[in-house]
Amino acid sequence: MMFHFPSTSKRVELNTDKDINNEIKRETLENIAYFIGKDDEEILSRMEELDEEWDIERLLEANAASIVALSTILGFTTNKKWFAISGMVGCFLLHHALYGWCPPVPILRRLGVRTSSEINYEKEALKNLLEFPY
Repeated sequence: MMFHFPSTSKRVELNTDKDINNEIKRETLENIAYFIGKDDEEILSRMEELDEEWDIERLLEANAASIVALSTILGFTTNKKWFAISGMVGCFLLHHALYGWCPPVPILRRLGVRTSSEINYEKEALKNLLEFPY
């Protein structure tokens, strides 16, 4: 029997509580509905905001890199036991890469942090609202 890893684009959503996924979808649809009938300038401004929005992958990478860097510095300067945190974070990142879950995921999702697919869905919907395609 061969094990199948979840697809990259769906792995976080598959590991997020259904109610949280629904809330993120509801907020995304509200964002889109708000821009119906707005002028192109307002829509383009929102699309620029979306280009700057950090997705969950970027937040996890920045968080993990910060913890690894800090624990490595502390391991060299104070106590070697700090190196264990670097190893633990590495294991969490590997688990996330394979399955789409690690300890910060539920917290970030509850805070409304979206996947790149969810952000792109809003951008594509907004493109369809533009009077003149850009």
